[in-house]
Amino acid sequence: MHYSGFAVLKEGLSGNRGWTPAWRKAEPKPSYDVVIVGGGGHGLATAYYLAKNFGITNVGVLEKSYLGSGNVGRNTTIVRSNYLLPQNIAFYERSMKLWEGLAQDLNFNTMVSQRGILNIIHSDGQRNAYVRRGNAMRLSGVDAELLDREQVREFLPYADFDNARFPIRGALMQPRAGTVRHDAVAWGYARGADMRGVDIIEHCEVTGFRIENGQVRGVETSRGFIAVPKVALAVAGSTSRVGEMAGLRLPIEAHVIQAFVTEGIKPLIDHVVTFGAGHFYVSQSDKGGLVFGGDLDGYNSYAQRGNLPVIEDVAEGGLALFPSLGRLRILRNWAGLLDMSMDGSPIIDKTHVAGLYLNAGWCYGGFKATPASGESFAHLIARDEPNELIQPYRLDRYASGALLDEKGVGPQPNLH
Repeated sequence: MHYSGFAVLKEGLSGNRGWTPAWRKAEPKPSYDVVIVGGGGHGLATAYYLAKNFGITNVGVLEKSYLGSGNVGRNTTIVRSNYLLPQNIAFYERSMKLWEGLAQDLNFNTMVSQRGILNIIHSDGQRNAYVRRGNAMRLSGVDAELLDREQVREFLPYADFDNARFPIRGALMQPRAGTVRHDAVAWGYARGADMRGVDIIEHCEVTGFRIENGQVRGVETSRGFIAVPKVALAVAGSTSRVGEMAGLRLPIEAHVIQAFVTEGIKPLIDHVVTFGAGHFYVSQSDKGGLVFGGDLDGYNSYAQRGNLPVIEDVAEGGLALFPSLGRLRILRNWAGLLDMSMDGSPIIDKTHVAGLYLNAGWCYGGFKATPASGESFAHLIARDEPNELIQPYRLDRYASGALLDEKGVGPQPNLH
């Protein structure tokens, strides 16, 4: 059904008996034109754009658990396009533009809040780096503002400006950045894809691939074999394990990253804020809780749980920037599983197996990339060639040396 103010009023007056499920509980068919492995944001967005942009509706999305149980519901909801390299700026800016019209496109409230992001500056060297990034953004037509100390104070009067170790000297701000309700993104794309005929199949784990003469012929699942000529992998932190079943050896590592939410308080932090002298980022949810995160846990893992030393490190970073946070209680924390690439940039490409497509290596950028990733991945699957945005994200760039090292730290996945 179409969601609208009139529909809400009508259902309210009729006892809310007319609402229908947002998507069908589909059973797997014997065959599809395309199977997407992974029922998270990227997989669902890909299915939606395959149906909407290319008219490919005989699509099955396979999720081993419940829809949205992976990273799409385990992040800190931040969206931005404040990158340095022109290839990354173009891609994430496309995603920002899709975010801005997503609720209207999906007819679903994704709760896009463009509250702005402030990257805090603590040293002269850091200011130079952010000036360079801001100039690169503006040369690419992306909004960026360099703030001095007093301008930052107007936005964040409660911050510790005179911390002996980390004095605040300014900030780089992207006003159009912000947050989006993460589970609403999964639900909205699922609903939109389902309305166009896509089958969303939950509790259906892929256990193997049937490959003959270098061509994918189907997937083995916990609910039987499905014949299909095109299979798209969008499984985030499990990419290396799923890819191994198809004979893929990929330049990625799996790492755990934790996120946290505090008890609800009155409006305090109006923007997304990042601590420039450590790894800490925070925003305030509509319920009043402060949502924040920090560094990876520092070791390879496939477990969706973190360790206590990282909790301590993230808390220390937050208190160095906002000492008043020490009075708050953390209600809960959770962990997501990231597939960290060797240069910190994603991989969207065909593989050496005909009909097998890869969407992986998102590092910290997975959630914010969801719309552009789905749109571009759908183009690759439908046309069997990349669009302009993902040309730089080819898998063979590691062999050719055309790396996209956004941070300039070399082939160290845990540092990206």
